[in-house]
Amino acid sequence: MEKIRLLLAEDHVVVREGIRELIQREEDMEVVGEVSDGEGAIQMVNQLEPDVVLMDIAMPGLNGIEATRKIKTSHPSVTVLILTAYDNEEFIFAVLEAKAAGYLLKNAHGQELLNAIRSVYEGESVLHPAIARKVLKRLQPQKRNAAPERRQDLSERQLEVVKLGAQGLFNKEIASELSLSERTVQTHWRNIFSRLNVGSRVEAIMYCLRRGWIDLDKEEERCDSGETPHNSSA
Repeated sequence: MEKIRLLLAEDHVVVREGIRELIQREEDMEVVGEVSDGEGAIQMVNQLEPDVVLMDIAMPGLNGIEATRKIKTSHPSVTVLILTAYDNEEFIFAVLEAKAAGYLLKNAHGQELLNAIRSVYEGESVLHPAIARKVLKRLQPQKRNAAPERRQDLSERQLEVVKLGAQGLFNKEIASELSLSERTVQTHWRNIFSRLNVGSRVEAIMYCLRRGWIDLDKEEERCDSGETPHNSSA
């Protein structure tokens, strides 16, 4: 079984030990490295290239937000999941703008953390859909008269998947909307990530929003009117 390779970036030793023990009990996960500060996280990512970095925000020296930004710049395929005690909007927006794939609080149960790790590894967002839409709407560019950038990277089907992801739907729900299997939806997301050179669905949605390929306001109108996506073949 291929294991999810994790790097733990957490300055509290007791917390880090507890997380490591939790993860090491799982057959599909392994901790490949541990660090206590942001600079160390960057160095270890360069050396180990883990699948997922579990990142705290408040650490000595370089904080988790800046460390995330630098890691995603040099290693876009590495997924960063924030695990923090802070729940204010300032940090949520900052880490997502730094291209973290998710945001989890330290009061989460152990199983929630494990599920979140698996979710971001598969390209899911671990944000509650309502929070995700609030974040994405804030990041959506102001309306402009200029036409959207020409779309060359995604197929119509892939764009449909991104649009439904922007509505806060999970893979199972997207599969139902498009009459596809959940595995096919997962494959579409992987292809989308590869074509856009991003590491998560949040990054993919932001990429499309910034280029005017999707519009959250229009998608909300479609939902309010009861209109469903066109079920063309995959």
